[in-house]
Amino acid sequence: MTKSTNIDTVNEVRSAIQNRRTVKKFKKEAVPTEQIIKLLDTAVWAPNHKLREPWRFLLFTGDGRKKLAEAIEAEMGEDNKFSANVMQVPSIMLVVLEEDPRQNIWDEDFAAVSALVQNFMLAAWSEDIGTFWVTKPFLYAPKFRKPLGIEAGEKIVGMVYMGYPEVIPSAKERTPAKDKLTLFD
Repeated sequence: MTKSTNIDTVNEVRSAIQNRRTVKKFKKEAVPTEQIIKLLDTAVWAPNHKLREPWRFLLFTGDGRKKLAEAIEAEMGEDNKFSANVMQVPSIMLVVLEEDPRQNIWDEDFAAVSALVQNFMLAAWSEDIGTFWVTKPFLYAPKFRKPLGIEAGEKIVGMVYMGYPEVIPSAKERTPAKDKLTLFD
């Protein structure tokens, strides 16, 4: 840390990381699309090797959520809890990774997209928006992917549910890092 680092900024970052919660119950009010785009413009500052920016986003809001529900139903049938659930979430975003066949680049790009998702979730939390990073087996299914235009060579890193929290869960204890640290000094 340099002398020019503002201690308040450090504390704000730590606070945001430690106080962010996974929100699963949202108010009906949708987050404005313009605000989501601004949050994404912050999130894209995630570290990514050689600035490859290996991501793209599909955002489902309002009636657009029906398209996502239909894609889920194409894979899981009409009698499933997930398609009904997405209609209850104000906004849902799929975060898609452009896969590279070279393993080291794939690993770097997957890490970058994961960092982007974390950035997005922290930026959203700072604006009183809750998020929930969802991964489900149907995200890999061709019947789900095809109607959404997700091509071979692309991986859905996750679905991010977002909205204004109706319920904010309590914090859950974390294992101290020192308990998982191997130190070579």
